[in-house]
Amino acid sequence: MTGPTDCGDGGGVRLKNKHRERRKWPRLPLAIPVFVRSHDGNGKEFLEFATALNVSAGGMLLAVRRALPSPSEVLLEIPSAPVAALTSLPKTARNLRAKTLRSTQSADCHLLGLKFARPLLNSSHGRVLKGRKVSSGV
Repeated sequence: MTGPTDCGDGGGVRLKNKHRERRKWPRLPLAIPVFVRSHDGNGKEFLEFATALNVSAGGMLLAVRRALPSPSEVLLEIPSAPVAALTSLPKTARNLRAKTLRSTQSADCHLLGLKFARPLLNSSHGRVLKGRKVSSGV
């Protein structure tokens, strides 16, 4: 297995936006190593070490070496040091399910626009998810 995908400068990907922004959450330009598990165009399962170039509560832009058919189901695992698994620390998401929304060929890699199966946060518009009990902070 090789190191994280090296795709240019890692976070300087700029996509021209001629249309109004439709994202619900802001993107954070963070380079995060990620294990990606999915199936290639032939249906064969693979595991690859890749790099997330930006992340939001709803998805991420991922640089990978191999092409993926769109749409594809993707399992993501963010590696962490053993200390992060201690129960006294706040719970964090390490394993995420996502699907590809788009794929773009770059000079050195493929850029995948991913949407998480479930957002990491509730919407900033104050919506309450159905079926969840809302408690008072008082």
